[in-house]
Amino acid sequence: MEAQIKELLPFLRDKNPQVRQIALANLLPQTPQDAPNRNIFFDSQSSGLKKQEEPPVVRDLKLLCRDQLAIAHDAFKALVNLSDSPLLVASLSEPSFLNFLVSYIINPQSTLADLASMLLSNLTASANACSTVVSMKVKIIVSPKLLNGFFATESRSGTCPAPVPYPEGEVQEVLALPHLIDAFVQGANVEDIDDLAKRPRKGSLHFLASVLANLTSSLAGREFFSTPGPSNPLQPESDLEYPLSKIVSFTEHRNTIRRGGVASSIKNIAFNARAHRALLTSSTILVSVPSQSSSNSKFSKTSAPGIDALPYLLLPLAGPEELDLDVQEKLPEALQFLPPDKTREPDEVIRLIFVEVLLLLCHTRWGRDYLRGAGVYEIVRAAHEVETVDKISSHIERLVQLIKGEEPHLSEVLNEEEEYDALPRDDELPPETRLIQGLGKFGNMQISADGTSGTTNSAIDKIQGTKDEEEEEEEEELAIEPLGADSDSDDDDKIVEV
Repeated sequence: MEAQIKELLPFLRDKNPQVRQIALANLLPQTPQDAPNRNIFFDSQSSGLKKQEEPPVVRDLKLLCRDQLAIAHDAFKALVNLSDSPLLVASLSEPSFLNFLVSYIINPQSTLADLASMLLSNLTASANACSTVVSMKVKIIVSPKLLNGFFATESRSGTCPAPVPYPEGEVQEVLALPHLIDAFVQGANVEDIDDLAKRPRKGSLHFLASVLANLTSSLAGREFFSTPGPSNPLQPESDLEYPLSKIVSFTEHRNTIRRGGVASSIKNIAFNARAHRALLTSSTILVSVPSQSSSNSKFSKTSAPGIDALPYLLLPLAGPEELDLDVQEKLPEALQFLPPDKTREPDEVIRLIFVEVLLLLCHTRWGRDYLRGAGVYEIVRAAHEVETVDKISSHIERLVQLIKGEEPHLSEVLNEEEEYDALPRDDELPPETRLIQGLGKFGNMQISADGTSGTTNSAIDKIQGTKDEEEEEEEEELAIEPLGADSDSDDDDKIVEV
């Protein structure tokens, strides 16, 4: 059987598109993890000490992603399934292919942008791919006549044709990440628009949430989201804002992948205590993120409106309970007088992430005082009363201890900068605290032969204690595990199979 399947491989390069489509359609069922003949995609020519070459079939699949719709669709699906293998990470993370994926995703006319987002989510589980995407520049031609104001030249393919007439103007190289964020924001509600012609883009791009979570697992990614930039990347003179402020509102989005990825991104950034003021400060107040080193003065000198993330952290934990008027006045405006049908975050993994973020925000005296004054205790107390997951309940109890515990007199505590210096640097996190890889609970995305998507192993970040799980009755030291590409989790815990 394997020999017969291998005979299909040369037909992926046939000049006749129908032949390519038939060959690929018969090869696709062999790409999931449990397929009996999956090893045919890992064969490559190598001899002696010569470096192993890219498998020809993988090279063909990368090219077929640019083919006509039916072929490109199956090629993307095949690569999504195969991208869980560490043997193919280097090949699929080739800068030119990553540049195509990013350019394709940010183009609103890309028909298969959602599949490309799934593939990029899997690939950025690798630290090397993550680093490449954070610093990547893409080629664009700016044109006010186009839907999103520019055309990404490397996105041109059978499922994303060039605009007609072709835009005039010079090709520019711009940082890709701001445009990925804007595409993610634009795709949030496209499914609500019934008229396909009126949709701002052809994909919802929910899986970009996992990409952003992966990127914030790197120091460079966290610095990007904590550094003010132009609100419109095509207009450098536009008002400054923190990139994170564009996505925090999606903690209440109906799509679980989007909610979870955004929650993971916030948690990763919260590991930098110097960013806590920017995270919590109202959007009506300018705030800067102090630098971790004198060599990077950009952090401490550039101010922008605060991210005001607290309402978006508390809303998923808030329920329909009626609170006293004096408590309502303490709460952020978005949490005051919630309707009687208000529901809490249904996914226990995501609820746990929000509690972890609040724990991280208690790292400094300023953070604890801010949470006290914002009515956090009242929200988490009500959440604790109805929580059914022991792990979440125990961490809410720890949070309450920090918020309600007695603080030393202000004259006896370190000042804010001394508190920062006493904490580990963002690039010096101890081995037991690794960053969130997307939203690991959903595992590696895979697409089955019948087109249904599913996941492999469940591997959401854990909150680890210093004792074994059998010692639940003993007091444990809290260690919040971040989520990300530099985590030590197994590769099988990272990727989506379609």
